[in-house]
Amino acid sequence: MAYAIEAHGLHKSFQTHEAVCGVDLAIRQGELFALLGPNGAGKTTTIHMLTTLLLPDRGSAHICGYDVVHDAAAVRRHISVTGQFAALDESLTGMQNLMLFAELHGYNRKEARMLAEKLLESFNLVNAGGKTVGNYSGGMRRRLDLAAGVLSQPKVMFLDEPTTGLDPQSRRELWDVVRRLVNNGTTVLLTTQYLEEADQLADRIGFIAAGKIIAVGTPEQLKESIGGKMLTIRLKEGSDPADICRLIESEYGLEAHMDDNGSIVKLVAGEAILAHKVIGTLLDQSAMIEDFTLSEPILDDVYFALTANNGKESGS
Repeated sequence: MAYAIEAHGLHKSFQTHEAVCGVDLAIRQGELFALLGPNGAGKTTTIHMLTTLLLPDRGSAHICGYDVVHDAAAVRRHISVTGQFAALDESLTGMQNLMLFAELHGYNRKEARMLAEKLLESFNLVNAGGKTVGNYSGGMRRRLDLAAGVLSQPKVMFLDEPTTGLDPQSRRELWDVVRRLVNNGTTVLLTTQYLEEADQLADRIGFIAAGKIIAVGTPEQLKESIGGKMLTIRLKEGSDPADICRLIESEYGLEAHMDDNGSIVKLVAGEAILAHKVIGTLLDQSAMIEDFTLSEPILDDVYFALTANNGKESGS
């Protein structure tokens, strides 16, 4: 099996805080791998080590076979990194930006123009090529930034929350661009705060929490790991979700969780008959239920279950 990205036992600490503690990764060539986790879980630190921006304290990592510490220059020749903010000159046009990047990569002016024209067409920016980037929409900027990122024909792209702040239509347009990159053989490591995005794009997903990889699998495998259907109970204003969670656990031995604002309680109910029993018991106890649904789990449910369980194991 050929891996574009490999990491073994990566560790990184900042003073007394261990941000990454033993990350292992094996990402295949041509795969889109999404790395998900809460803020502070270690996603950005891991990416910074893989892209040679930070030296690991311990462990090793290789990109396209090159060691990120001892062969850092070779690693940089094979990768492209696109962050949350477009690295573009807003006073230049889209065409001028791409030509500038091309010339920095060693193309002469004629070659740079030909490449820029090709990229503008590939990223659906032909009509915007003559406009200054300062007048671009957020979605157009992100597409131009990706176009600049693929200009060097990288084998591996790191996309760090590329659609943050974009409207739904712009996000979907960017998804199409990312899909084309993967279809053309580029390996992509994606971080995102949108679980739907990972579900739509990723071949496999890794969840990271407290600096450790806690689960890896395809979206389908991760959803199946929940173990049954999800019962979602929406509560009326004034209800006590903590009491409802305790009642469900005492009566059925099921662990229920409430959302941040306390208006929704969720639990794995398995089959419909058990879900109906739970609802019947709550109604018998005069629980203030607005409505409820029974559905197949989604990545949000996986994310919540994994991060909640990890918090308990770590004592937080």
